[in-house]
Parts: sequence; structure tokens; C-alpha cells
Amino acid sequence: MKNSRILLFVLVAVLFSACGTTRTVPVSGRKQNLLVSDAEILSLSQQEYTKYMNSATRSSDAQNTQMVKRVGQRLASAVETYLRQNNMADEVNNFKWEFNLVADKNVNAFCMPGGKIVVYEGLLPVTQNEASLAIVLGHEIAHAVAKHSAEQMSKQIKQQYGMQIGGAVLGSLGMGETTSSILSTVVAQGFQFRNLKYSRDHESEADYMGLIFAAMAGYDPQVAVAFWQRMAQMSGGNNNDLFSDHPSDAKRVQQIQQWMPQALAVYNGQSPTKQQTTTTTKTTQKKTTKTLHIK
Repeated sequence: MKNSRILLFVLVAVLFSACGTTRTVPVSGRKQNLLVSDAEILSLSQQEYTKYMNSATRSSDAQNTQMVKRVGQRLASAVETYLRQNNMADEVNNFKWEFNLVADKNVNAFCMPGGKIVVYEGLLPVTQNEASLAIVLGHEIAHAVAKHSAEQMSKQIKQQYGMQIGGAVLGSLGMGETTSSILSTVVAQGFQFRNLKYSRDHESEADYMGLIFAAMAGYDPQVAVAFWQRMAQMSGGNNNDLFSDHPSDAKRVQQIQQWMPQALAVYNGQSPTKQQTTTTTKTTQKKTTKTLHIK
């Protein structure tokens, strides 16, 4: 029995190292393994995005709509410049940026792979200014650049496929259907990108990357502290992050304050150094409230 378990673990390890790709997340420097291709994830994302936008009500506020698009495009341009300058020009091809403001009073925003970002009108009274909006949009762009959706899907595939292997591999060592099985699992997810709950590590990474992105685009990163404090006030300041997939209010602000010297250096024209691109905190915290999601 012990030998069978060892064989199973070895086979699973071989399977997942043989399929998928390992990449370095821009800016954070973290290594990640993805089992789904860009083509697969972007195709699913476009379907979900089209479906959502067909059902959503676009904002009738032309001024705020233009502000969201203007800030978003400024951030996107800065991110693409960074990718090109750091030998990641191929990554730029994955993005067809869209920034939309929808008529929804919830305090929220979400991101879909490929740069499909939606802001709810209810968020703007909390951001209050363009720089704070850039902090939010930088966070959302970070989810796309870090391919968090693909990583979450890869995690689910590993879990589901690992269970399937437990019953199948030990009886038969044939692995010829690996690719089709993974693709079937992806499709079977019926993936709802806008409802995706990222892990606390992903949320913390997006906070860090988003802060740096905002600074790259010329927005003062110091506004992030006041913005998240306003979010904390709206959420009641709940500091219990044990079972949450989002940073707690207090720790989120604390982390941002710790990263601020790095962000200010970038804001003042310094390129992210090796130390900066590898410094992220894995301590993450509490989701605010159901309407204060910021995914």
C-alpha cells in the first residue's frame, strides 16, 4: 500500500511537471505553474465578458465613463511599456484592454483575463479622485498580468485530475488523454470570471503589483493608504482574516505602507530593482464585505 501511494505521488508529480508551463510573474518575481494555455483562458474570458456586458447597463455618466477609460488606458500603456522593456513583449499580445463603467451601486470592480475590466458606479464615491481610481484599476490589471485566473483554474484541475488519477493511474499507466482531460475539466468549470474568488496570496500580490503599476503610470501611490482606510470604514473595520480570501483592512493598509518606499521610488522615476521585483508579502487578509469585494 505504501509503495502504491509513493507511485501515485510520483506519477502525479510527473504528470503536472510534463504538462503546463512555469513562468515568472512580472514585478512580483513569483514562480507559478499553469496548466491552461493563454488561448484557452482568453477564449473563455471573452465569452464570459461578452455575456456580462450584454446583460449589464453601461453608465450614462459620460464624464465618469471617460475618466475610467482614461485612467485605465494610462495604466495599460505603462504596463505594456514595462513588459516590453523587461523582455516580456510576448505577454503584451494577451491583452485587448477594455475599461467600462456600469450602472451598479455596489462598491466593486472586477477583472477578466485579457484586460477586460469593469468598474461599478458605486466605487467612485469611495475612490474620490483619479489617483485612487488608479490604485483600484492597477489592482485589477495586476490580476490579469499575473494570470491569477489561469492559476486558479490550474489549481482546480490539479485537484480534480489528481483524484481521477488515484483511481485510474494505478490500474493503467496510460496517460495519452492528459491534454483532452485537462481541456474537458476547464470547459466543465462553466467558469464565471467575474465571480472568481482569488486566494489571499493572489490578492496581496495584486495589491503590491497594482501599487507599482499606478506609480509607473505617474499616479501618486500614497493615496492608496487613504483609499483603503475609506474602504475599511465602509466595511466596519473587520480584522479577522482567518477564513477570508481577501486581506483584512488593517493588514492590507499595513502591507501597503511597507511597500510604499518601493512605490515612491518608482513614482520618482526609478525602475523596479531586483529587490523590489522579488519582495511581496504572503501575509494576506480579510475580504471587506460582500459589496466591497474589489477582486
